[in-house]
Amino acid sequence: MNRDEPHDGPHAGPHDGPHEGPHDGHRTTPSGGAQRGGSGVPGGRRKQRVSMADVAKLAGVSSQTVSRVSNGHQGVIETTREQVLAAMRELGYRPNSAARALRYGQFNTIGVILFGLASTGNSRTVEAIATHAAAEGYAITLFPLDMPTQDNVLGAFTRMGELAVDAVIVIIEIHLLDAGTVTLPPGVHVVVVDSDAGDRYSVVDTDQADGARRAVHHLLDLGHKTVWHVTGPQTSFASQRRAAAWRTTLEQAGRPVPEPLHGDWSAESGYAAGLALAPECTAVFASNDQMALGLLRAFHERGLAVPGEISVVGFDDIPDSAYFVPPLTTVHQDFAEVGKRCVQRVLVQIRQNQAARPGTDLVPTRLVVRGSTAPPPPG
Repeated sequence: MNRDEPHDGPHAGPHDGPHEGPHDGHRTTPSGGAQRGGSGVPGGRRKQRVSMADVAKLAGVSSQTVSRVSNGHQGVIETTREQVLAAMRELGYRPNSAARALRYGQFNTIGVILFGLASTGNSRTVEAIATHAAAEGYAITLFPLDMPTQDNVLGAFTRMGELAVDAVIVIIEIHLLDAGTVTLPPGVHVVVVDSDAGDRYSVVDTDQADGARRAVHHLLDLGHKTVWHVTGPQTSFASQRRAAAWRTTLEQAGRPVPEPLHGDWSAESGYAAGLALAPECTAVFASNDQMALGLLRAFHERGLAVPGEISVVGFDDIPDSAYFVPPLTTVHQDFAEVGKRCVQRVLVQIRQNQAARPGTDLVPTRLVVRGSTAPPPPG
């Protein structure tokens, strides 16, 4: 048995191992000699490490009880738990989590593989995953990819295995998993974010199509005859779902469908699209808030009043959108809920030791109406 690992058995006693820390032996000095380390005095003796037995003795409980408290087990009387925790604090005891992980095969770490950390959606989703994982006692290990190729994804999974993670969350929104270009290793606890691969993997995603429908219906209900659209990158599934829902909503309403303008999520691309929009345009749905910001700048330079002459709707509801000029009407994505559901799904797989069940969990959107939309000008 590893002496650094708390022993839960009935014979746990004063010989349970010490907590993690440097070994209490000799170490080599730069000159090649040896000294007893730790006190700061040459030849001084390193301070004796605190053992589980020391904690048990101070708290007046068994080492088995200390083990249960350090492992977070339920079934320990609260007053006893507080006694043990107080003794740990007083003695400076820290359980050896690495040894415990090796013994139980659980590392309390979730790996996150993603492409494009700089994007608003990805960064806020990662933040939410980290927050909810921490609340469950888990850390995250982040592994960004420069190019989401099959080799890079498999390499990331290999690296995650070396770093000893219990499960993996994959955030890759472009044409990979769904087109069969990239497949994930079998037998891994995994959840995928922002993908149409729900027939093969456990997927969590925002209801992109419903959000786009809400944006278009809002503009049509205000009296606009049709709605122009600035798309995101053509490789993005989120962009494709929003564009498809925009087109379908107009077709179902019997309205003309203008030729879409293509952007790349940046304000610069929205600005270019705004300069290129037809003069008869009175309403635009941008596939994200950053491109909507570019549109607002372009319309200002063209002398078009927003929303008096042209209305703009974005998508994401980034914190800054409420402070655009004018404040932006936009579709709110609940990134916190996406992150929470990702963590919940991988924890079910970990705790029940079961493979991921295929299927897509859609997080609802809502329209946030602000000052950038109004009825079209008369005539």
